[in-house]
Amino acid sequence: MISRYVIGTILFLVSAGAILAQESGITFKSTELSEGLFMLEGQGGFAGGNMGLMTGSDGVILIDDALEPMAEKVIKAVEEHTERPVDFLINTHVHGDHTGGNEALHKTGATIITHDNIRHRMLTKNAAKDALPQVTFSDSVTFHLNGHTALVFHIPHAHTDGDAVIHFPEVNVIHSGDLLFNGIFPFIDLDSGGSVAGYLAGQEKILSMADADTKIISGHGPLASKADLQAAHDMLFDALIRVKKFVDAGDSEVEILAEKPLALYHGDWNWEFITTEKMTQTLYRSLTDGE
Repeated sequence: MISRYVIGTILFLVSAGAILAQESGITFKSTELSEGLFMLEGQGGFAGGNMGLMTGSDGVILIDDALEPMAEKVIKAVEEHTERPVDFLINTHVHGDHTGGNEALHKTGATIITHDNIRHRMLTKNAAKDALPQVTFSDSVTFHLNGHTALVFHIPHAHTDGDAVIHFPEVNVIHSGDLLFNGIFPFIDLDSGGSVAGYLAGQEKILSMADADTKIISGHGPLASKADLQAAHDMLFDALIRVKKFVDAGDSEVEILAEKPLALYHGDWNWEFITTEKMTQTLYRSLTDGE
């Protein structure tokens, strides 16, 4: 698994509006999930979120594209599987560790596809023209390429307000985006339209589409199974109930933090970016702000 400290450091910088990556020594590991369908994940340092790659004679689809300094390495990683450039680039959400390569990939010919809200948020942040999506959707869009069906559908107000999940039903593969941080507390970006309730509902949607053999490309962490996603969902649901008990009793945020309601999960799920304390604060804010 990628170092939790490294992930935490980089995601903190991304959330603050800065992008930092140590390029030296970073490579991309490729795992073939089905013929022509791969998971790409950074090794040797934090490169960004996990990517999906579909290749074939009909066209090449890349799902997410890591941090901006990794763009050339992402392109080279794609070239190891196909001589064709990326035709379609799907962003699962707006964060820079999933959209950093947009500009470079668009300049190679990729059409960028996102939910409507991602383009809006990128425009408000004055993103470079070539980094902006050229095609957006409100609910879903379906690709029919290389013998695959790739259903791209929106999960409202979950990790952000622009999340997309990609389902390859014929081969039982799902790219969850950041609806799954496999084995660690999730980042639920309340300031970008995310919500705890929506996050749980999104995970339940994915679970309803999965079975014991489903391969899930998590946004962060190793390749996942339905059991991994179920464990993450159950942890978050229980954590919400534990914090809600104190909120319903009228306790303040400071008082709840002192009670350490998520102590049960600290040893396995805590990490530097989303600490047990920060997870508690996110749940408290979600419950008290009505998000």
